[in-house]
Amino acid sequence: MATPRRTSQRKTAITQTDDLATGSSATPARELTLEESLGAQIREKRRKADLTGTELANAAGISLGMLSKIENGQISPSLATLQSVSHALNISLSQLFATAEEQRDCSFVRSGQGVTIERRGTKAGHQYNLLGHLLSGPVVVEPYLISLHEGAEPYVSFRHDGIEVIYMLTGRLIYRHGDQTYEMGPGDTLMFDSQAPHGPEKFLTGSISYLSIITYSRHTD
Repeated sequence: MATPRRTSQRKTAITQTDDLATGSSATPARELTLEESLGAQIREKRRKADLTGTELANAAGISLGMLSKIENGQISPSLATLQSVSHALNISLSQLFATAEEQRDCSFVRSGQGVTIERRGTKAGHQYNLLGHLLSGPVVVEPYLISLHEGAEPYVSFRHDGIEVIYMLTGRLIYRHGDQTYEMGPGDTLMFDSQAPHGPEKFLTGSISYLSIITYSRHTD
């Protein structure tokens, strides 16, 4: 009787030191320098205080050019300068350093708890629910759940900065972008430059919903 042959199988273990990458081609994140962290905190607190760069620079007794370099992490300001800036922002110097550690925004919205947003389309039976919002970063990302109710009217004249991605969830419609139209159903995706006129042109079913994710550059002062 022949002895069954045993085949060996190699298993590759993943250690904690291995670099795991996603399919994204985005540049890997790096740790910010102290100057960059301080600058980012100053810019964020200035915006929360609803101050322009000129207003903060004048209040702190420094030039707008120096403030710009500080916010962009291009120089290492003296403690005296940082103290002047913190006083102008109505915060303590120690608080500025305490919050200078690298932080990243995160937004979590439970099912059914998105913020209802008024848009031009809402008057025509289009309901917008904002699913998340970040306060900082060079890019603004606005994720919406859009529901088109019975009797909703087509609207194909939306125009705004940025890139938009639409992912169909339920129902079917014909969506227009510029001079092209696309029949879309559940699972279909459309990505486009949103400066061209766009919007749902015809509803093929009575109830329709889709995700709309809009990205554009955050304007800085």
